Amino acid sequence: MRVPSTEAEQLAQLGQQLRVDAVRAADAAGSGHPTSSMSAADLAAVLLARHLRYDFTRPEHPGNDRLVLSKGHASPLLYALYLAAGAIDEDELLTFRKRDSRLEGHPTPRLPWVDVATGSLGQGLPVGVGMALAGKRLDQIPYRVWVLSGDSEMAEGSVWEAVEHAAHEGLDNLTLVVDVNRLGQRGPTRLGWDLDAYARRLEAFGWHTLRIDGHDITAIDAALADAEATTGRPTAVLARTHKGHGVAAVQDQEGRHGKPLPEADEAIRELGGVRDARIEVARPPEVRVLHRRGGGLTLPVYEIGDEVAPRTAYGQALAALGSARTDVVALDAEVGDSTRTELFAKEHPGRYFQCYIAEQQLVAAAVGMSARGYVPFAATFAAFLTRAHDFIRMAAVSRSSINLVGSHAGVAIGEDGPSQMGLEDLAMFRAVPGSTVLYPCDAAQTARLVAAMADLPNVSYLRTSRSDMPVLYGRDEDFPVGGSKVLRSSGRDRACVVAAGVTVHEALAAARALEREGIPVRVVDAYCVKPIDTATLQNAADDTGCLITVEDHHLEGGLGDAVAEVFADGRPVPRLVRLGVRGVPASATAAEQLHAAGIDAESIAAAVRLLVAEAMVSP
Repeated sequence: MRVPSTEAEQLAQLGQQLRVDAVRAADAAGSGHPTSSMSAADLAAVLLARHLRYDFTRPEHPGNDRLVLSKGHASPLLYALYLAAGAIDEDELLTFRKRDSRLEGHPTPRLPWVDVATGSLGQGLPVGVGMALAGKRLDQIPYRVWVLSGDSEMAEGSVWEAVEHAAHEGLDNLTLVVDVNRLGQRGPTRLGWDLDAYARRLEAFGWHTLRIDGHDITAIDAALADAEATTGRPTAVLARTHKGHGVAAVQDQEGRHGKPLPEADEAIRELGGVRDARIEVARPPEVRVLHRRGGGLTLPVYEIGDEVAPRTAYGQALAALGSARTDVVALDAEVGDSTRTELFAKEHPGRYFQCYIAEQQLVAAAVGMSARGYVPFAATFAAFLTRAHDFIRMAAVSRSSINLVGSHAGVAIGEDGPSQMGLEDLAMFRAVPGSTVLYPCDAAQTARLVAAMADLPNVSYLRTSRSDMPVLYGRDEDFPVGGSKVLRSSGRDRACVVAAGVTVHEALAAARALEREGIPVRVVDAYCVKPIDTATLQNAADDTGCLITVEDHHLEGGLGDAVAEVFADGRPVPRLVRLGVRGVPASATAAEQLHAAGIDAESIAAAVRLLVAEAMVSP
């Protein structure tokens, strides 16, 4: 239905109000991106007043539409929009970018209406795909996901992973609005104002596309209504706009990106002055949330001595967890037969999501589903999660609770060679703020840690091994996060070997050999690499004076560094030797790989002998 002329004029004035407020916020801060906000102001005005269904007094309302500002640098526009909706007040608007303000330079969930942090370009649409998948297949609630994107970020590969996936899934509850203002940070974008070029690319993937003048209120309204009425596929609204629209000194001018307007008061007058219109945003319909049950978890049981791969135990435990909790979902990157995610898929196909070989979309979908209240487990080879590191980093900024699982870790995978070996993953995940990093050594431990992960906040990472390993722990063992297990200990221990995962078994074999030589050795299974068990390690250092860490991971950033950091507070430092993978491995059997890396039982025993001998002759 065409917008009445009177309402169209009111919407145009609202667009000007959003521009003015964006200019004012950036001017008060002395920094920010007002020109990027000004280009999209008319789009935001029509969306807010005519199409968004959102209860700002109840951001947790399950029927709320989701609005993702992918071009997060245009945060002054988002905050101006919140002011127009009555969610924030005038005083707060002018705290933009100031210390302790909720209105950060790029949006974060410090604001209750922001689901995910944005600003690392190319992430809004992939996360929006996760939200839309949750709405269509999990919540089964007719909320719409609106993603406002910039044209510059359309160069990101992650955007096209999302474009393809959204079309494949038929996400007609997803609308991408692209603010095509022609100018990036340092000059013109690749395609400029060529809306046809954008449309051809999107249509090739199966999207419905609309090309409009992004400053024509009637055209914007018609396009958003068309998107809402389209079924069977997602819609992209390609809006031709002017950066800095409405102020002659900056409109469509290069060199104005990321800078407050030079004469803010004059610009505000040119835009018609300060306005204070407040919009009564349409409320979402009352909806029924599907019941999410919990409890009654029955984990798989393994007997001591059984040979079971930790990756298999992961799949079995996840399937069991899915039976107990309907908020648990699993995501796969087309390696479910290797990660054993396929076991969950067989039992809970409605909560299993195939993301194919698109690791950025894999993690982004998990973040989007977490924002909708689900507990996602996303698995692929540990090596391939490095592709998605920026999404993992931003998940921490978003305060997302997601569980990532990396299989085929380390040189122990054998003949596949270095391209398939996760050797940097522990370092990567340890560096993520608030993360938990787990590395089990057997099936029983793996199963219990999977169950624990479902209730952990923030980003959690589980490193699983490919090969069958003997079960070390009985069914009554507990594995608290932040703990470790002392597997061998005596009052005569000459050294302590700290291991995790596959090297736990090598350390035990080395300890048995050394015992026969009269060298008693303590063995600690550091299954929780972060947070590391400080107390147990300090006791081991006090008792033995000698620690050896051994890990199937590069020496930088992994278990060895985690242990060394325990003694970085000024306390006496024990003799510390770190064994790990150096250089780039080549194809060989698992046993040959461990030996070549110097992390097998023979190498560990040799290191202990040398360390103990040096300790005996040291003054």
